[in-house]
Amino acid sequence: MYIEKVPNRNSPPAILLREAWREAGKIKKRTVANLSHWPAARVAALQRLLKDEPLAFAADAFAVERSVPHGNVRAVLGALKKLGVDALLAAKRSRRRDLAVALIAARLLHPGSKLATTRQWETSTLAEELGVADADEDELYAAMDWLLDRQTAIEPKLAARHLTEGGFALYDVTSSYYEGRACPLARFGHNRDGKRDRPIIVYGLLTDAEGRPVGVDVYPGNTGDPTTVPDQVAKLQERWGLSRVVLVGDRGMVTETQIETLREHPGLGWISALRSGAIRKLVDGGALQLSLFDQRNLAEIAAPEYPGERLVACFNPLLADERRRKREDLLAATEKDLAKIAAMVARRTKSPLKGEEIAMKVGKVINQHKMAKHFHLDFANGAFAYRRNEPAVAREAELDGVYVIRTSEPADRLSAENTVRRYKSLAQVEQAFRCAKGLDLLVRPIFHHEDRRVRAHIFLCLLAYYVEWHMRRDLAPLLFEDEELESERRTRDPVAKAEPSASVRRKKRTKRTADGLPVHSFRTLLDALATQCRNRCRIKSQPDAPTFDQLTEPTPLQQRAYDLLGV
Repeated sequence: MYIEKVPNRNSPPAILLREAWREAGKIKKRTVANLSHWPAARVAALQRLLKDEPLAFAADAFAVERSVPHGNVRAVLGALKKLGVDALLAAKRSRRRDLAVALIAARLLHPGSKLATTRQWETSTLAEELGVADADEDELYAAMDWLLDRQTAIEPKLAARHLTEGGFALYDVTSSYYEGRACPLARFGHNRDGKRDRPIIVYGLLTDAEGRPVGVDVYPGNTGDPTTVPDQVAKLQERWGLSRVVLVGDRGMVTETQIETLREHPGLGWISALRSGAIRKLVDGGALQLSLFDQRNLAEIAAPEYPGERLVACFNPLLADERRRKREDLLAATEKDLAKIAAMVARRTKSPLKGEEIAMKVGKVINQHKMAKHFHLDFANGAFAYRRNEPAVAREAELDGVYVIRTSEPADRLSAENTVRRYKSLAQVEQAFRCAKGLDLLVRPIFHHEDRRVRAHIFLCLLAYYVEWHMRRDLAPLLFEDEELESERRTRDPVAKAEPSASVRRKKRTKRTADGLPVHSFRTLLDALATQCRNRCRIKSQPDAPTFDQLTEPTPLQQRAYDLLGV
């Protein structure tokens, strides 16, 4: 028997298993089976068997000595190279540049301490790809010092890429708790992580209008948010050479004092918001009439207290409902705790509590819930009573859902609607903080003792987020991301609640993309890519033969991710 390929015009050839014999001097043959549906490898194996050739199975011929995750490294390094981050660090390749690139990639792949990073060299192909597998933690610390020395050269390059004359820059401040007390930057301050027993380190992030990071500054933990603004002004105009730019900061950042500082720089515009006390003054003074919101949710007003500024008043009913619910919950929680104190005071008949003791207990409750202005409190030796200040509650409720955006930009440069949109774009910086503090980059906890190392660590996280920001954009079709979000932001009502697009609702409902692939978070997608491995193989029958590497074939999901990233 033998295998014969029979041409079939415009169709693939027929693969036939045949037998032949000689009869009356002529060769006769007949078809035993049609093998056209067989895989080529199976047909080739049968052909060798029919020729009496020995068969060798892959499991018998080859041994896999080592299998290391590679797909996630391929994706991150490919994105990093596509963005030119290596050239941003230094024009020429060097050992320290390769180590810095490895540190940036490691923050995305397996964030941890520098010692943990060196231990991770064996768990992926990252160190092998960059030729730094022999590096120890001391060499990584030296690379961090080198990277920090280059921060003043790297940030202007990022600014030149993404900030333009007359464009917008977003700025916000956050903090991260610190383990230990050795670092001079670690101070007790406004702890946003909820760990009040630990000191913090403050850092401010500057991004472009889309939330793409371009600069970061680190401050001691007791630094107030508004005092960091002058540094950003100096960075934008003096160090980066932008003569005309609009700085967007929240109401706690761009205060009246800082606005006076900004006015000293004619080319620097700003967008911020008023605090609730200032809004109340506008209402009481008649500049803001709440009846404006009967027909629409946005109105531009003017007030003599804010000369040369534009004020855009907004009303969001959903925000009003949320504030009303939250206030009622806090009032109820305060009343519950005050009732316990009142009951305790009433029980103490033989040894009544002194007025000072009652005041201390009441003060703890009031300060915890921040509801002192909404209660009348009466206490003396052995007596305590409380009641709601209903007029104060009603007065505060009048402004539920109302906020006012203020800006120095004239109407011909920025409409009222776009003023609100620009202020709300600060959510992009909040997204950066969530990624840095959450599962992606793990900027905290901070273990470095020297202030230089802390600054280098946070700058390293900024560069890692720069890569992640672009990867998220490219991989959006595979992530639980709203691919239409950017285009809808430019046209939808800036005050009303943002509604998800039909495409993202479908992805969240079906957990599948339009072409049937599973939808992932950024972290789980990197984990899925890591299942493509680099396998080191050797030939069993030839012990002295050199080993060779073989990549796992990419799955459809992995190939789609590589295509989206362009790697």
